[in-house]
Amino acid sequence: MGLGLVPLGVAFGVVVTQSGLAWWWASAFTALIYAGSFEFVLVGLVAAVAPLGTIALTAFLVNIRHVFYTLSFPLHRVNGRLAKTYSTFALTDEAYALTTGEHARSWSGRRILWLQLFMHLYWVVGATAGGLLGSLIPDSVTGLDFALTALFTVLALDAIRDRHDDLPTPVLALLSALAARLLFPAEMLPAAFAFFTVGLLARHLTARTRTSHA
Repeated sequence: MGLGLVPLGVAFGVVVTQSGLAWWWASAFTALIYAGSFEFVLVGLVAAVAPLGTIALTAFLVNIRHVFYTLSFPLHRVNGRLAKTYSTFALTDEAYALTTGEHARSWSGRRILWLQLFMHLYWVVGATAGGLLGSLIPDSVTGLDFALTALFTVLALDAIRDRHDDLPTPVLALLSALAARLLFPAEMLPAAFAFFTVGLLARHLTARTRTSHA
């Protein structure tokens, strides 16, 4: 996963420089913000000199999914206030996908923390390289900003294989995304999460009702 973040970081660095920003913005974004998909969005906001309120609202809407991650991320295994603080900061989609699978149930807090640190370093190094080399890549090269979407697709497929007995959950997520796209295209992300949350709650209540009647 770490090696996969290097070309993704390079793509981000190229996007930064091709947006008219200095190369060091790629290093600053990845080191201090470290928010993956939001960083790609942030490049356009910074280039357009968007108001801070707009940036804050966008960050909240894009990263609200992390609220769901905290429900099952094994932060309790990480010892020490400083370590917990960094582990919370470095809770990315990739870190969550790796640390919540069946194979990671026996991992220690130390291993989880080092995993997050190395993934952070891979991301910073890749983005810095992309920022420095971005001027060598012609503007005609398109699709680099799709690299993050491609990675999310791979993570979703791995999660489905790891939890093959829970197929309705990804189906529910897909239906939520389609419904949000059709009904609220301008606010697709928060709408999709809202639909998904309602669907999960309805499924939980239905399952509990069936259990009580059994």
